[in-house]
Amino acid sequence: MTYDERRVEARELARRAIERGEPTAWFEELYAAADFDSERIPWADLEPNRHLVHWLDRNHVRGDGKPALVVGCGLGDDAEEVATRGFDVIAFDLSPTAINWCRRRFPRTSVNFQTASVLQPPDDWQARFNLIVEISTLQVLPPDLRAVAIDNISKLLAPGGDLLVICRGREQDDDIGSIPWPLTKQDLAQFGERGLKELSFEDFMDVQDDLPTRRFRVHYQLHG
Repeated sequence: MTYDERRVEARELARRAIERGEPTAWFEELYAAADFDSERIPWADLEPNRHLVHWLDRNHVRGDGKPALVVGCGLGDDAEEVATRGFDVIAFDLSPTAINWCRRRFPRTSVNFQTASVLQPPDDWQARFNLIVEISTLQVLPPDLRAVAIDNISKLLAPGGDLLVICRGREQDDDIGSIPWPLTKQDLAQFGERGLKELSFEDFMDVQDDLPTRRFRVHYQLHG
């Protein structure tokens, strides 16, 4: 299956789920249909996101045992990378199949992989994490659910904690296109409205993809 075919399959599952009023159900449907074949998952590179790795390296990020959270962890590579930096990592995904897949891939991991939803995270995660990594989850949520997710992610940061967001980017008046929907600076400004301070905002073209893709990489911090 080609990359384009994988994207078409995922978009069709998403379209059907949204039409029937279950806009997040397609994640589990996609992972279950893949039957542990990563070629069926459009975003599964089986390696950490290079923009995450670059940020961690450039900022000499070390966890020293502090708690970190990886949102929408997929097949777990980003979570494993964060764990190598010394963090005590919880990584979650809405799809039980994805979480089982992570545990199969990394049987000796220190990462605590859990099935959970960013739309209703566990109560004991509130104000808990010194680092939260969110990559490409917000961009696959409809705007009303995206606002809920942004609010919830903001509440999970501990005072002084850092949030890294990596996503596709666009201007406010650009065509929104099809899922995954690129985010605008106005979309991400919602984090500031929830008390997070923007420490850096990188707007760049990802030229390593088949087609150059505009991306945002944003670092926020919750001041205590």
